[in-house]
Amino acid sequence: MAELIALDFALGPDLERALRDCVENAWAFCVLDQRLSARQSHEQLTALGATVRWGSDGRTTLATGRAVDDEVGLVMLTSGSSGAPKAAELTWAALTASARITQSTLRRGSDPVWFPVLPANHIGGLAVILRAILDDATLVWGDPTDFDAAAAHGATHVSVVRAHLARHDLSRFEVVLVGGARPPSLTATNVIATWGMTETGSGVVYDATPLPEVELTTVGEEIVVRSPTLFRSYRTMDRPRIVGPDGADDWFPTGDGGTFIDGRLAVHGRLAYVINTGGEKVWPEDLEGIIAPLDHVRDVAVTGVDDPLWGQRVVALVVSDGERIDDEIRAQAADRIGPWAKPKEIRYVTAIPRTGNGKIRRSALPYLQ
Repeated sequence: MAELIALDFALGPDLERALRDCVENAWAFCVLDQRLSARQSHEQLTALGATVRWGSDGRTTLATGRAVDDEVGLVMLTSGSSGAPKAAELTWAALTASARITQSTLRRGSDPVWFPVLPANHIGGLAVILRAILDDATLVWGDPTDFDAAAAHGATHVSVVRAHLARHDLSRFEVVLVGGARPPSLTATNVIATWGMTETGSGVVYDATPLPEVELTTVGEEIVVRSPTLFRSYRTMDRPRIVGPDGADDWFPTGDGGTFIDGRLAVHGRLAYVINTGGEKVWPEDLEGIIAPLDHVRDVAVTGVDDPLWGQRVVALVVSDGERIDDEIRAQAADRIGPWAKPKEIRYVTAIPRTGNGKIRRSALPYLQ
């Protein structure tokens, strides 16, 4: 058994140095969210089960922590977008496999030079740094909002969330990975839409195609994965397993619904949030993808609300520029999906609640006015 060290450093060279020490000494680690209050940070440490906190002020032993098995390299909280976050344990082998597979896939004639901008307490942000420590990437550090400066200093690759695409010009990068939430339907040629989660060790599907060594299929409507990058277990329970089409029970049920046809994956969204209205299914992300490009729409989320007649009614929550476009929203929903997808209620709100990595907090949507 080994200690679990909680790294309490801001995104930057100090965090990289601490991570390198952890890797070189095989110290299991987790990374704390720098945006939290003292109370929230304490709750995070408890959920992770860290035994040591290590920050710029030194190391502190934590009495409430729990040791991890020697093969575990990382403990990370899941996003919690569909429930309370869980602490996932990833082995050193899984972390190394993720770095190796990603680097080999994204190499464009020379070794990728990454610009870290996402918080390292999320897998998308941490994976960028680990590609330099566990494989052959190089990092360019700087102001995480100054993409032009990073490109001028040689950065070729960057991993972002959807909001970055709208706010910044990323055309100078060879590769822009976007994850965390469904990207806009129209993106630049250097943008790669990724799908993955903490449990898969970062993105394992790029532009609808699984990465090398990643096996992916569906059981019923659920996407299931088998990959050397998969997490080992949660802190409080074993990794869920499901029997795949090959009869083996080592597939991971992701909780996401989708279809996998001719080697390409279409992700519909979380199974827990599919809307059943009048016997028809509406996937919130599919409808969001139709509403989001409409004129006057700045952001959108779709949810289901209990209804005595329909079972659930479709509700669209729209951030607009001041214009109300109810008729157009309903017309597009009917034309692109079917009449059952027309929102029976459209609420105009000031903001859509999202997690730190851009995912919609769907559990909060029914109460948003």
